[in-house]
Amino acid sequence: MSKPPRARYRTTNWKSYNAALAQRGSLQVWFDPGMQMLSAPTRNRGRHPVFSDAAIQASLPQKGVFKLPLRQTSGMVARLLAMVGLVWLVPDFSTLSRRQKTLLVEIPCQPRSGPLHRLIDSTGIKAVGD
Repeated sequence: MSKPPRARYRTTNWKSYNAALAQRGSLQVWFDPGMQMLSAPTRNRGRHPVFSDAAIQASLPQKGVFKLPLRQTSGMVARLLAMVGLVWLVPDFSTLSRRQKTLLVEIPCQPRSGPLHRLIDSTGIKAVGD
């Protein structure tokens, strides 16, 4: 039994094809300037956590979505904040590693048919989309 012939696709509109390829690499991230990155002091003895749960929850999904190690995750979040123009402290990799054990970060499953929308607001992170 022989194989069917391979389909040959011919691009006729190169302008829209190139625009579609460039659009695949676009990234839009929204940060709420009212988000509390630093945690409030607690009444417990000992050292208080520096970063709020919202800051950790805003950083960890970057790791899951882009499959980054924790050092690169903190660098990416720092660069995104710099691009937006926010001067915030960013949790380092050891803080992310330690705090990810106690926090539940849910990344909803998104279909690959469209873009992935992520909204970072004052309560932490919310995924908006399908």
